[in-house]
Amino acid sequence: MKEALRELTGKPEPLFALGFMLFPMLALICAALGLWMIVMGQTIGGLVVLFTITQAFAFGSFWAIGRRRRLLNGDSIGR
Repeated sequence: MKEALRELTGKPEPLFALGFMLFPMLALICAALGLWMIVMGQTIGGLVVLFTITQAFAFGSFWAIGRRRRLLNGDSIGR
């Protein structure tokens, strides 16, 4: 499993899909869910969704974009 994950994160195409499509879409969905929970009265749960899960997807997107940029520029990526 680790080998397959390393192989996927070593190519720019899957990182493009993660960084520009999947993670931002999931962050948007989680942000909408968190706001909806706050509006419906579940304030603590909504804030947890907004500040943890949404931010995790946003930072994951930045990670994938940065890793893809380094791969395309030919820079060495330390593991």
